[in-house]
Amino acid sequence: MNLNKKLRKNYDRKEPSNDYLKYWKAVKHWARATYNISTGDLEMMLFLYSEGLFTRKQCDEFHEIMSWDKMRFHKLLKEKWIIVWRERIGNESKLYELGFKGKRIVSTIYKKLNMEETISESPYRNPIFKSDTKYSNKVYRKIIKKMNLAIRQQQRHAPE
Repeated sequence: MNLNKKLRKNYDRKEPSNDYLKYWKAVKHWARATYNISTGDLEMMLFLYSEGLFTRKQCDEFHEIMSWDKMRFHKLLKEKWIIVWRERIGNESKLYELGFKGKRIVSTIYKKLNMEETISESPYRNPIFKSDTKYSNKVYRKIIKKMNLAIRQQQRHAPE
């Protein structure tokens, strides 16, 4: 009898309190396809999102742990993912911040990971759902539909 209690305890499962990264790969694939952006650029914006104002030096410190792309900062600046907040004044460094586009993509990613909004299944709004023959898009369509279903069910059962 004592053995049964011990075995039962080992097989009981506690639900995880955090599982919002469950669909990270699908959301990342959606963001890359929708905004035509690389994984490195996306990761850089995710880092800078909470930084507020930052200098080029702060950006370069994080850039050291990423895949090497010498022109990443300039590309993000040119495409307005990052904007100049203040020009250099005397000894004070030039300050940057995430631009409107950058803030929008990151906040949208967080909403999707927090199960607050679904990913569009319309081929007009989501390039993954266009009728192409890429196998990877077919696989991601399937997981996105599953994710959207989970979000809708969670929203339906949420207390008001």
